[in-house]
Amino acid sequence: MTNMTLAVPVELHKLMEKHKDVKWTEVARQAMWEKARTLELLDKLLVKSTLTEQDALELGRKINKGIAERHGLHK
Repeated sequence: MTNMTLAVPVELHKLMEKHKDVKWTEVARQAMWEKARTLELLDKLLVKSTLTEQDALELGRKINKGIAERHGLHK
């Protein structure tokens, strides 16, 4: 297994220190696995996609606008 050193903000470290019973290394490992699996799934889904980055940005804007309107947050 490879070792990795992480830097965390002081405020996060203070919170972590309050919970010394938590295995923070395992928490970090699980979070990294989850993110890696999500990225792997996205890679598999997008391998045959013809959607351009510009198309994806426009679609994202439309989705955000729709969500904002649905929740009364539109500008």
